[in-house]
Amino acid sequence: MIGNWNGTVGRVVRNRPAPVTYALIALCCLIFLIGPASGFNPGYGSGDELLAAQRAYFRRWGVVPGELFEGAPRAVLTPATALFVHGSWVHLLGNMLFLYVFGTMTEDRMGRVEFTLFYLGCGYLALLGYAAANAESSQSLVGASGAISAVLGAFLYLFPRARVTSLLPFLFFLPLRFPAWVVLPFWAALQWVAAGRAAQGPGVAYLAHLVGFGLGLLYAWARFGTEQGPKGGPGRAAVGDGRAARVKAAPAPAPEGENQP
Repeated sequence: MIGNWNGTVGRVVRNRPAPVTYALIALCCLIFLIGPASGFNPGYGSGDELLAAQRAYFRRWGVVPGELFEGAPRAVLTPATALFVHGSWVHLLGNMLFLYVFGTMTEDRMGRVEFTLFYLGCGYLALLGYAAANAESSQSLVGASGAISAVLGAFLYLFPRARVTSLLPFLFFLPLRFPAWVVLPFWAALQWVAAGRAAQGPGVAYLAHLVGFGLGLLYAWARFGTEQGPKGGPGRAAVGDGRAARVKAAPAPAPEGENQP
């Protein structure tokens, strides 16, 4: 949940639709439903046949670092196609929740075309960065987490005072509200710690999260850093009729990472 945010940099903001964010969510969900990971498509079989189909599917559309840097033309496209492929229901729903919560406001600030290019470009580079750091790996990498992490980085710069409701396990999952400048750096720090402890093999590509988050933050700083709102600084412009706008969604501790089958 995000609430009581005070507009964006340099212009008045009202609650408006975010068609690009909604389209990305719909496309990811559709691709997942027709793919083998959902279990809904009988054409992929069942049991061992289904598992084999999933591995082949992820390998075809996901990033395989060992193949990416061999120069195959098809492999060069996989950091883009992998953004729309997810490995499980938890993986998909976690990512789409974060894209919905943080993407709508970021899209409204950037504009539809710029947000689309930002999302795809940062997502591609995040997966490319992970692949470069694991160039010998033969594991396939799928998921939108790199792009969504970039959205989080941009959101942090654009809306640092937006209050985010979080569930903290060590506080018995009590819903607590903190400003984005507290929650999102804490999330990034967790990714950093997890990336340092990540072992070889299937799991979460925390490095892709870090690369995406850094790219999003740097882009927002470079793109909007010279703009000033009425109060000065990001996230302080007045909202429409002067009342605080609210954006609600169910909270979650962190977006699921890229799945490496």
